Amino acid sequence: MVIGFLSIEIYLPYSHSLKEKRKRLSGLKSRLTKKYNVAFSELEFQNKWQRTQIGIVTLNSHKRPIESVFNKIIDDVEKNVDGHIIDYKTNYF
Repeated sequence: MVIGFLSIEIYLPYSHSLKEKRKRLSGLKSRLTKKYNVAFSELEFQNKWQRTQIGIVTLNSHKRPIESVFNKIIDDVEKNVDGHIIDYKTNYF
């Protein structure tokens, strides 16, 4: 069993309040959890308007399908988030 963890740090330049940021993250969470069957959580910068770090976790019996899902998620976030990915990291356990 392989557990994959993806951490994505995002800059949201058009977010003007915490409420607006959380609304954007809620939509992102809903889309990613439904489309890719992953767990999602905001990890850092909860009190910053324009910055966030999200964590995404999934598991599989092999590492390759997890890598594929994470690559699709990164592409999805780049295309559909009104902001920029600052950094991302993957870990496998």
